[in-house]
Amino acid sequence: MQREFIDTKYYSVLRLYAKGVHRHQTPNTKHYIMKHLSILGSTGSIGRNTLKIVEMFPDRFVVKALAAKSNVALLAEQIERFQPEIAVVFDEARALELKERLNASGVLKTSAIEILYGEDGYRTAATHNTVDIVVTAVVGAAGLMPTLSAIDAGKDIALANKETLVMAGEIVMKRAADKGVRILPVDSEHSAIFQCLAGQRREDLDKILLTASGGPFLNKPGNQFADIKPEDALKHPTWQMGKKISIDSATLMNKGLEVIEAKWLFDVSQDQIEVVVHPQSIIHSMVAYKDGSVIAQLGIPDMKGAIAYAISWPERLPLNQPLPDFANTGLTFQKPDMERFPCLALAFEACNIGGTLPAVLNAANESAVEAFLENRISFVQIPTVIRKRMEQHTVIQDPTLSDILEADRWARDLAIS
Repeated sequence: MQREFIDTKYYSVLRLYAKGVHRHQTPNTKHYIMKHLSILGSTGSIGRNTLKIVEMFPDRFVVKALAAKSNVALLAEQIERFQPEIAVVFDEARALELKERLNASGVLKTSAIEILYGEDGYRTAATHNTVDIVVTAVVGAAGLMPTLSAIDAGKDIALANKETLVMAGEIVMKRAADKGVRILPVDSEHSAIFQCLAGQRREDLDKILLTASGGPFLNKPGNQFADIKPEDALKHPTWQMGKKISIDSATLMNKGLEVIEAKWLFDVSQDQIEVVVHPQSIIHSMVAYKDGSVIAQLGIPDMKGAIAYAISWPERLPLNQPLPDFANTGLTFQKPDMERFPCLALAFEACNIGGTLPAVLNAANESAVEAFLENRISFVQIPTVIRKRMEQHTVIQDPTLSDILEADRWARDLAIS
């Protein structure tokens, strides 16, 4: 099947008007297209950085919906600042707590905000009729169903939830193509690839080079991995990230998930994806072409650049980010060590076999990371748990969405058994 990967055509202004986007005009300024955002995962790292960009460019963005899981205190502050029409939390208890906080602050007296919870709430935030772009920044498999709902509603997606494509890449990309929805990458690596592909002929592509920082244990001897504690694994040398993705970076599972994501996002084979360790995190990824040319995207390790490019595309916003200190950076590269970091090898295996196996890989990893953070298993047991679940799974090829969700449930419930 030939899928339409992310194109480089400019948005049609007529299409944007049809979707409810309007131009903002102030005296002596340019005319800008005002984009209406729904941010799923607003209290996480990506969500907070997205809101910083909104604050920087109030003439470009309006927040219509905010969704979080359990950080009610921060969500209440975000609601007071951005005045969305919808706010969503994980369950009814947190919804009541949120209402109490907003009542105490007086927000509910002046705002008609709708407070929702649970799967129906996330779905409503993802499909709200005034929203143009849904920023999917929730962690883990929880991002899949809201993203599909947003696609079905014709919303463009700024995708920061790689698990959506890891679990159901073919289903998601086909549905997006059928609905005429653009999926714009927020991960710094995939944003870099997107930028390196711009203006190039697809038939000239040779391979994608995904860069990896190597995490905090790049140079740590493998025989010392058994002593690694959660607090050690959370200390990423170049990026500021949430707990789950920080552990995934330490095991290199994050890069493995990105391999699977890249396969679907850019419609390439696994053989066209290579992982290169680049500890300085200045080159965010590269694309090689058949004439031997390699195009790279560089920048400081700060997610605001990738987020801004996704939600403002095809424009670039003046973020005033500093350039890398090229004279003193000392860029280096090396191959990943898949013996010390077997999670990356497991991800390549799941990508190669396909079917329901990537969903099992992802679910088992989520359970194993949670157990490690709670000190129920050791760092070196994370790949052991994942490998065990993968070996026990009977793979279904060409799975339905129900097959994928069942595989996810099975691997998640039993991953630590």
